[in-house]
Amino acid sequence: MPKILIVDDDPHIRDVVCFALTKAGFTTLTAADGKAALAQYALHQPDLVVLDVLMPELDGLQVCRELRAISSVPIVFLSSRDEEVDRVVGLEIGADDYVVKPFSPRELVARVRANLRRVDIEPLRNAVLRVDELEVNPERFEARWKGQDLPLTQTEFMLLRTFAANPDRVFTRDMLMSGAYDVRRIVSNRTIDSHMRRLREKLQQAGAPGIRTIHGVGYRLNRA
Repeated sequence: MPKILIVDDDPHIRDVVCFALTKAGFTTLTAADGKAALAQYALHQPDLVVLDVLMPELDGLQVCRELRAISSVPIVFLSSRDEEVDRVVGLEIGADDYVVKPFSPRELVARVRANLRRVDIEPLRNAVLRVDELEVNPERFEARWKGQDLPLTQTEFMLLRTFAANPDRVFTRDMLMSGAYDVRRIVSNRTIDSHMRRLREKLQQAGAPGIRTIHGVGYRLNRA
C-alpha cells in the first residue's frame, strides 16, 4: 500500500491523521519537525507527504522547497493558516494541495487518494506527447522543451499534459480541473489559477511559447 509521511509538531494531529489514513488502507510514517521529515523521506521514500506549515526546526515551507529540489512527490499542506496569500504561497513553492485546520479526516483521505491517483494511475495510460519542441512523457513523469527539463510539480505536469494531448483546443477551467484532478469538487478556481501562473512562468523561463488566455473562454497552448 502507498506510504504516507505525516509531518506535524502536534502529536494529537499526527494520531488523528494516522488513524484516518491507516483505516483507509495506507501505511503511515510520522515526523514531529522539519528536519525529521527530511530524514524520514530520505530513509523511506514515501508516496505522499502531508505537511504542516508551522513547525520547529524547519517550517513546512522550507521542507517543501527542499523536497522539490530532489523529488516530485505529492505534497499536501495541512495548516491553521487560512489566508489566501498563505494558500497561494504554499501552492507556488510546489505543494499540490492545501487543507486548512480544523479539517475533516474524510476530506483529507479523499485529497490524499486524489493526488495519488493522478500520479500513479492516470499518467501510465498515455503515450509520450510531442508538440513542436515540447515533449511530455507521462510514464516517466517528465516534460522537456528543446531537450531541457521543465521542473514541474505534479499538478503543473498534469495541466501541461492536458494541453499537450489536445494542443489546438481551448480549455475552460472546469476542463483543466478534470484533466489535472480526479476529485474536481475539492479544487477551487483560485487553486487552478495559481498552478497556471506557475506553469506559465516555468515555460517562459525555458523559452517555450507558453499558454494563451482566450478571454471569457479559457486557455490554449501556444504553438512555436
